[in-house]
Amino acid sequence: MSNVAAVIVTYNRADKLGKVIENVLAQDRPADQVVIVDNASTDDTARVLEQYEGRPSVEILRLTENTGGAGGFATGMARAHERGADFVWIMDDDCYPDSDALRELLDGLEAAETRMGLRLPFACSVVRWSNGDICEMNNPETTWDWGKLLVHGQQNVLVNACSFVSVMFPRWAITQFGLPLSEYFIWFDDQEYTRRVTAAGPGVQCLKSTVTHDLGANRGVNFADVNANNLWKFTYGVRNEASYRWHHEDPFAAARFAQRLFTGLRAGKVPMRLRLHLARKFVEGIRFDPQPRFPRTVL
Repeated sequence: MSNVAAVIVTYNRADKLGKVIENVLAQDRPADQVVIVDNASTDDTARVLEQYEGRPSVEILRLTENTGGAGGFATGMARAHERGADFVWIMDDDCYPDSDALRELLDGLEAAETRMGLRLPFACSVVRWSNGDICEMNNPETTWDWGKLLVHGQQNVLVNACSFVSVMFPRWAITQFGLPLSEYFIWFDDQEYTRRVTAAGPGVQCLKSTVTHDLGANRGVNFADVNANNLWKFTYGVRNEASYRWHHEDPFAAARFAQRLFTGLRAGKVPMRLRLHLARKFVEGIRFDPQPRFPRTVL
């Protein structure tokens, strides 16, 4: 039987973290190990985690600084890999998986691989918002032949990329392609990583595996929304996506991203000083090209 590690990355979400952990522990196909990465939280996260101290299947990694979602996932995935996990199932600290989410990922991935006759590098869940609608921020990008498995009766679709809200990677993919780019900190780290591993083949979204993403508003990334309070997030997003488009696609892809960025900023009547800040971050992204690191191999 496969060894599955669940990795939860948290930062200052003490009000939601306990529910995430309990939902993971209540899976009808339990994870064999649960790795919780605390990104140097400053709220009551330590108190929430106290009740899980000493559980044989739970390991808590407390970082001394906030490394962002990208750094947290890289740390947790590396630890799960080092501990011999065959599959690593990752999620944020506001993701509530249904009780069969993990089992359906495992079953869906196996069925898809059998039908296609090749190894697939990830399997992701359907992500709902709190009212049951699809979560706009977490829609995966489908392949041109996305229905290839549906026509054979499977509840699986092929995808090129997905978010880090409930996605499972087989050990071989992490060994071959390395870890998420810690340097991204937040935003587009999931897109970069899932696109990177699809060099081996498409990923699969398992439609019977479902989770709820407890966001405040059901809205995807929209540059018209930029303001002084959320600028810091968009700062990382613009730098990271510009870097990816330039270094891993081509200058034309970077130019198309620039057009989308500034069209959105203009449509939202975002103040000029914020537009100029993001323009500088776009240029910074052209010079920014972090390289993957790889986990230590367990013999």
